[in-house]
Amino acid sequence: MATATASFEAGNFESGRGSPPDTDVAIVGAGISGIGMAAHMQMLSPDRSFTLIERRADLGGTWDLFRYPGVRSDSDMHTLGFVFEPWTHEKSIADGPSILEYLGRIVDQRGIRKSIRFGTSVAAADWDGAAALWRIALTGADGTSSTMTARFLYLASGYYDYDEPYDAQLPGRDNFGGEIIHPQFWPKDFDASGKHIVVIGSGATAVTIVPSIADKAAHVTMLQRTPTWYAIRPAKDKLANTLRKYLPGKLAYWLTRFKNVQMQNLVFKRARSQPDKVKDFLTGKLKEALGDKYDAATFTPPYDPWDQRLCLVPDGDLFNAINAGKAEIVTDTIRTIDATGIALNSGKHLDADVIVTATGLKMVMGGKIALSIDGTPIDFSQCYYYKGCMFSNVPNLAGVFGYLNASWTLRADIDSQYVCRLLNHMKAAGVDAATPAMRPGTEPPEENAFDLSSGYIERARHLLPKSAATMPWRLNQDYLYDKAWLKSNPIDDGILAFSRAEAASSREPMLEAAE
Repeated sequence: MATATASFEAGNFESGRGSPPDTDVAIVGAGISGIGMAAHMQMLSPDRSFTLIERRADLGGTWDLFRYPGVRSDSDMHTLGFVFEPWTHEKSIADGPSILEYLGRIVDQRGIRKSIRFGTSVAAADWDGAAALWRIALTGADGTSSTMTARFLYLASGYYDYDEPYDAQLPGRDNFGGEIIHPQFWPKDFDASGKHIVVIGSGATAVTIVPSIADKAAHVTMLQRTPTWYAIRPAKDKLANTLRKYLPGKLAYWLTRFKNVQMQNLVFKRARSQPDKVKDFLTGKLKEALGDKYDAATFTPPYDPWDQRLCLVPDGDLFNAINAGKAEIVTDTIRTIDATGIALNSGKHLDADVIVTATGLKMVMGGKIALSIDGTPIDFSQCYYYKGCMFSNVPNLAGVFGYLNASWTLRADIDSQYVCRLLNHMKAAGVDAATPAMRPGTEPPEENAFDLSSGYIERARHLLPKSAATMPWRLNQDYLYDKAWLKSNPIDDGILAFSRAEAASSREPMLEAAE
């Protein structure tokens, strides 16, 4: 916390005691989650101010960062889109530029852009208990420091490190005579024409890149250590496009969204209750798509469907590239990278001009912000989730962690709605702070909220908050249940402890309020 403390001293925060905060809600990040929160505040809490703090030069978050070939959504835009803004493009599996256009239109039509501070990072944020507000240290793109205060802090910064992707420690990479690219930092001027390219990885990024560069490249090989379960679906939703022709836009969107949410829920629960039937279904679709190129060893993972996320293949584009002889999937492990490609442990060698390391993301918690309460650092790994978005014994803080088994925005929408209800309740009650209070010794038994075996989750478990078996101390993975539960469960539930600024410096009265 040395750096954060220095930032706060430089800002001379003490002189601001007793002053109203600069903004009611500081929203960190102007991607899907942050824009969604701003729009919900306009609709549900219009008398409260907000400021979005975005480290990048433009909005979009993930969709502004990732510029690799073919970048697209890995779920349908009728659920990745917001509940309040219909998706009207013909393709429901949308490319990155279309998603950026959608977000930009929302920001401009609703006047949100003027509330975004671009090129600004949140270095640290300290909860001042006596003043009942967050004191936030900011860093500009030019390195200059500044400060601001906010009554409530909303973390919409995503869950992975924008600066440093996961390093798979590939042996011998310094020996390679060609170009090595990580998708998170894709070069603008890259040309795949005539090149032999090996894409290491079998997740959503690899599955997107391979068919997108296969037409130009001489050949593309996807090198996987472990097979993946694939879900083939059309890029265009025929029902959605038909409904829009005959129904008002919002009604058509609502019906399509309802259908897709129900289907996502059904498929996930069927995969858990009857995994063999789902395996048979997915395998049958693969055999139809690949014909005599289907190989069980290449396309049969050692885990059940939805033990890891299904990889979406719109219009079967990956398998079309394989059938055309432009791409192949090799299942093997790397012995070493050498000057001309990759030597495999099987003894085979993959010749390559370019190696793409689609080996995964590095997760972080809280956007790498140095968060503290009255100078004491917050250790999220010792906190419990509260109602899926707040954290035990942390005042006036919420963060978005989207669903692992459905679209991210479904969680972002209901988190925003809940926090707006909380803000309205606090104003009506004349209180400044709300803390999900948990006394030492009353912690509920833990249960794994991240019920997937994906590598990026396994590597970050030591950073993530705890989750109980039951609500409210749980990050649940059931959107339909969560939506109904959050709407019906009262804000003043006997757990949230409320206080005013003059009393917020005392931790004990806040906790006693929840007894």
